[in-house]
Amino acid sequence: MKEISDIIRAYNQAVKVGKKSALATVVKVVGSSYRRPGARMLITEDGNLTGAISGGCLEGDALRKALSAIMQGENKLVTYDTTDEDDAKFGVQLGCNGIVHILFEPLEEKKESNPILFLIAVKEKREPAVLVTLFSIEDKIQEGTCGFYKPGNNSVNVPHGLQIELNRDLDIVFEKMNSAITSYKHCEQNFNALLEYLPPVISLVIAGAGNDAQPLAEIANLIGWETTIVDGRPAYATHQRFPVANHILLRKPENILLGLEIDRYTAFVLMTHNYNYDLALLKALLKTNAAYIGTLGPKKKLIRMLEELGLLTEENLARIYGPIGLDIGAETAEDIAVSIIAEVKAVFSGASAKFLKDKQSPIHVHELGAHE
Repeated sequence: MKEISDIIRAYNQAVKVGKKSALATVVKVVGSSYRRPGARMLITEDGNLTGAISGGCLEGDALRKALSAIMQGENKLVTYDTTDEDDAKFGVQLGCNGIVHILFEPLEEKKESNPILFLIAVKEKREPAVLVTLFSIEDKIQEGTCGFYKPGNNSVNVPHGLQIELNRDLDIVFEKMNSAITSYKHCEQNFNALLEYLPPVISLVIAGAGNDAQPLAEIANLIGWETTIVDGRPAYATHQRFPVANHILLRKPENILLGLEIDRYTAFVLMTHNYNYDLALLKALLKTNAAYIGTLGPKKKLIRMLEELGLLTEENLARIYGPIGLDIGAETAEDIAVSIIAEVKAVFSGASAKFLKDKQSPIHVHELGAHE
């Protein structure tokens, strides 16, 4: 979601100064590639790039293709076959050993089907959505970004003959919370669709405004999470100490959760170094649907707190991540922040957090289930 936010910001700036632009989207990958379907990059007519569609190897050629799409005013699908040993024919050295399909869409500010408008609408509320991008590998017709789907809000505009099948697949993607690439045939034309599941950005609530919370807030901001700092000490919970935090709340333990929006995309990290404060917060949190609760400190501290609360159960021990973080040998505050962020990310992604070299299946196989 951070990439989407950056693209929206860059697009608004381009419109403000009167620059034309195009959106490049990776819509399908076969084999290995640095970025997966849904990766995006905004290209302005003066060559400014925001976002990324590869590790840097495709961006130069993508700039030329984007400028062509802008000049011609039509969507273009470009295929990069990096399995070809003679990859220099693209003017780039690739070597990812995959086939990457990238859709280029020139952007028109007042056009209803402007992809940026759909991205803005998806980002506005903390609700999951499925973004629909229609393209065709076999035919020349490239519909482009067609809208987004949420329960009770279906703004997707596709050829009428595709709607029933598409709606069925949208329901499946939304239910499984997993993106998909689908194929359809209508009026003798072949269509492919990227149905991209977009969850809300992770909301990280850090209870404790000590020095060790600062690198945690900074890393969370770097990767685009929304960050809230909660502490009862006015000298610590300040914007001067946490300039990148989205919200800073000065709260006593009994009012910790007052006004906080907590959902299944919310993570709480308890690092106040104040036993009673953590105790009160833990009691309140166990009554919520927060997806992640992590406690700093040894396991025996967590067990003691749960015992005092009369809540020491296997279910609660399984739900709470304590001691918090992945075992990476962390020592410094910065190390610990990396460990915590990695664990939270793994939990929300449903990932194993093991060494990738030990993974037997493709790295991204879980991201896309193709209904083809």
